Amino acid sequence: MTSPHPDTAPARRSTPSHRTRRRIRPHLALLLAAATAAVTALAPQATAAPQPPPDPTGDDGARITKVRRLSALMRDLTIDSPAMGKTLPVRVLLPKHYSRHPKRRFPVLYLLQGVSDNYTAWTRETDVERLAARSDFLVVMPDGGRAGYYSDWWDYDRPDAPRWETFHIDEVLPLIERRYRANTSRAVIGLSEGGLGALNYAARHPGLFRYAGSFSGITDTSDTASRAAIVASCVREGFDPVRVWGTPEDQPELWASHNPIRMTDRMRGTQVHLSAGNGKPGPLDKKDDALAQILETPLPLQTYRYSQALRRAGVKVTTHIYPRGTHSWPYWQRELHIVWPTVSTVLAR
Repeated sequence: MTSPHPDTAPARRSTPSHRTRRRIRPHLALLLAAATAAVTALAPQATAAPQPPPDPTGDDGARITKVRRLSALMRDLTIDSPAMGKTLPVRVLLPKHYSRHPKRRFPVLYLLQGVSDNYTAWTRETDVERLAARSDFLVVMPDGGRAGYYSDWWDYDRPDAPRWETFHIDEVLPLIERRYRANTSRAVIGLSEGGLGALNYAARHPGLFRYAGSFSGITDTSDTASRAAIVASCVREGFDPVRVWGTPEDQPELWASHNPIRMTDRMRGTQVHLSAGNGKPGPLDKKDDALAQILETPLPLQTYRYSQALRRAGVKVTTHIYPRGTHSWPYWQRELHIVWPTVSTVLAR
């Protein structure tokens, strides 16, 4: 599989001069001053040492080095990734008829985590394992880093920059197809940061996914509140936010190429679902969480605008903008149940 489409992938910029760095510092200061909240921190859970056997290598040398069986249908993989320069985990839920049909190939749903979490998020916080056990498609949950933003980072043009998009698209997808008999019928759903990642992956790789879903995800990275949240989440995780896409002033093309609302025409042929609450505590909130309220508040308006832009571009899109609800797992669990029948139908076509 290829890297991002040539007309959306900007050329790398050379390492900035001292004058450029002086411009970056005040820009960061302004964004950090505007940031009123960081993205929710969810404690990752460690896994025990996995078991072999190793897997055949990917197209660029990526390979599954360890497999740990967690249950009859759940596996934790360790992938040696050239794109990331290290090993990373991926969780897989097998279809209910996987063993019964050893030569059959199955559709696959990719689930993407949010900021400050890891690949265990969906099975830890939702009943996706139960849903998957009754379905005939694979569910794959790759690690996305504490704040990886599902991107190959600009990172001042450093040769060892993180390459999350390459890891997921060019390494994980082919390995899952070879080792776990996935076919080319794919869906991708993410929450929060993962919602932005799901939309960007579908737009930057047209035709790769039949379905893309975003639960409480940013749909317009030019929005001031969204930029502030991105900056704050990176700072919360202890790194310079400029490393991801540079600054909007100095790398405008790079920011645009990771902005879903700027790529609506590239979503044709992909069915889209969007959801967001208004930030006010709703029926599923068990406590008063100010951060979860702040993070969700700007999302309904940009979600609505993005959905309208998709419709103008001829994209089939459904929306669920609920009158009350915060940036929290009970709403994402509910949304997963809402879309599951449609995802199953789309993948089975």
